[in-house]
Amino acid sequence: MKLKLIFDCGSLGNPGKGYGSFRLTVDGRHLPVDELDFGDNVTNNQAEYGTMIEGVKTAVELLEKHGKSPADAEIEILTDSKLVVEQVHGRWKVRNEGLKPLCAEARSLLNRFGDVRLSWHPRLESVKVLGH
Repeated sequence: MKLKLIFDCGSLGNPGKGYGSFRLTVDGRHLPVDELDFGDNVTNNQAEYGTMIEGVKTAVELLEKHGKSPADAEIEILTDSKLVVEQVHGRWKVRNEGLKPLCAEARSLLNRFGDVRLSWHPRLESVKVLGH
C-alpha cells in the first residue's frame, strides 16, 4: 500500500494560535483535507511537527482499520519545513527542548513503516493541495 502525506501549518504570532492541515493519498485516492487547531502559545515549528504527527497517526489508523500493517506500507511525506525534514533525518540537531519529544514521536511513528520518504518541497506545492 502506498500513502502520501502533504502537510502545512504555522502559527498566528510565533508563538501564537497554532494551526495545520494535511491530506493523505492512499494508492492514488485523495482523502479529504484534515484541518487542525493547536490552540494558543504554539510556535511554527511545534505546529509543523504536530501536523506531521497527526497525519502519520491518521495513516497508521487507516491501515490498521483495514487490517494492514504499516510495516507493509510505504509513505511519502512532503513538507515545506526544512527544519522538520533535516531533524527527523538526523542531519540537524534538535536543540529546542520543546521540539525534542515531538521529533522523537515522529521518528517512532515513521519507524513503523516499511518504507519512508520524507522530503522538502516548495510551500506553493502544499498550497495547491491544501488551499492555504
